[in-house]
Amino acid sequence: MRRAPEERQRDPERTKARILQAALEEFAAKGFAGARVNEIAARAGVNKQLISYYFGGKEGLYQAITTRWQSAESVFADRSSSLGALVAGYVRANAERRDFGKLLVWQGLTDDGPPDASFAEDVRRDLEGLRKRQEAGELPADLDPAAVLVALFAMAAAGVSFPQLVRAAFDLDPASPEFAEHYAEQLEKLVGHLGAVTDS
Repeated sequence: MRRAPEERQRDPERTKARILQAALEEFAAKGFAGARVNEIAARAGVNKQLISYYFGGKEGLYQAITTRWQSAESVFADRSSSLGALVAGYVRANAERRDFGKLLVWQGLTDDGPPDASFAEDVRRDLEGLRKRQEAGELPADLDPAAVLVALFAMAAAGVSFPQLVRAAFDLDPASPEFAEHYAEQLEKLVGHLGAVTDS
C-alpha cells in the first residue's frame, strides 16, 4: 500500500539546502536586518519552525551561509597561486555567487560594529600572506599590505558592489560570464604589474 505524501520519509538534507538557498536570496535582497524568517520559509516552501529546528533561527542561518561560503572559498582560493590569479579567482567566484557578494555589501553598509572573531582571524591570515608575498618580491616594499588587501577586496567585488559603474564602463551586464572573465583577466594582469615594479 502506498503511503500518503505526508507519511513519506522526509529528506532533511534537501530541506536544509532549500532553506539555506532561500535565506541567501532573502539576505541578498534585503540584508540581515530586513530579512524575515516568514519570507525565508515561504521561499523554501517549509514551515518556519523548521528554520529554528535546523538552524536555531535567523542568526544560525546567517552563520550557516557564511560557513558555506568558506567551504567554497577553500576550493577556488588557491593561496599557492600568484596574487593576480588569486584575485581573479575571487572575481569569478563573486560572479558565480552574486547573492553572497550582495550579502557582504549589505553587511558593510549596515554593520558599524567590530568584526566578528573568525572574520578578524581570516583577515590576519590574509595580511600575513601578503607580507610574505611582499618579502618574496610580489608586492613593492613601500606598499602597506593592509591597504593592498582592502583595495584588492574592493576590486574583486566591484561587479556586485558597483553594477552601474560596470555597465557604464564596459557596456556589459555585471552578472554576465563575459564581464566576469574579462574583468578577472584584467585584474590578474593589473596585480601582476605590481610584482613587475619590484623587478625594475
